[in-house]
Amino acid sequence: MVKPETIRSILVQGKGRISAGRAEEVAALVLAQPRLAPRMMECLWDDDPAVANRAAHALERITRYGGPVAASILGDWKAALLGLLPEATENKLRWHLALVVPRMQLTPVECRRAAQALHAWLEDGSSIVKTMALQGLYDLIRQDASLLPPVVDLLRIHGRSGTPAMRARSRQLLIQLEKPQKTAPK
Repeated sequence: MVKPETIRSILVQGKGRISAGRAEEVAALVLAQPRLAPRMMECLWDDDPAVANRAAHALERITRYGGPVAASILGDWKAALLGLLPEATENKLRWHLALVVPRMQLTPVECRRAAQALHAWLEDGSSIVKTMALQGLYDLIRQDASLLPPVVDLLRIHGRSGTPAMRARSRQLLIQLEKPQKTAPK
């Protein structure tokens, strides 16, 4: 008799720690069956870095477009994810958390807490972690406008002196900040 697959057993499958493996499949499965979300979320703390990385990949995919399942997961796991942010050491886990955390509904205090962790990641050895940390800091501005001046300064600095990916992302984000905001028709 074949055992049914668990979320973890699906996430184990893949070549290497940073391979996506079947993370997209897990994301689709959780979107279709939200009751499975806790099994996926628990994998973010898995002892196997590949499993944690793939769980973060799946979570990022789920939260990318929002929706009720994403909102529910982020609401239920907000405190845990904010706690994981400064503890995360795996590059792929970090870069996905940098995108996911700003998608949560955060208080100003929580925004500053997240910003502090993301700011520390600007010293990471991985260019993609640093680049996604810049993106995450930029995304936090929507919830806490007090972060705008220091984030603009970081974007300007890293737009000149960061890695090529950081320079490109910083330029794109600064352009977005300069665009006039659309107002609702009267």
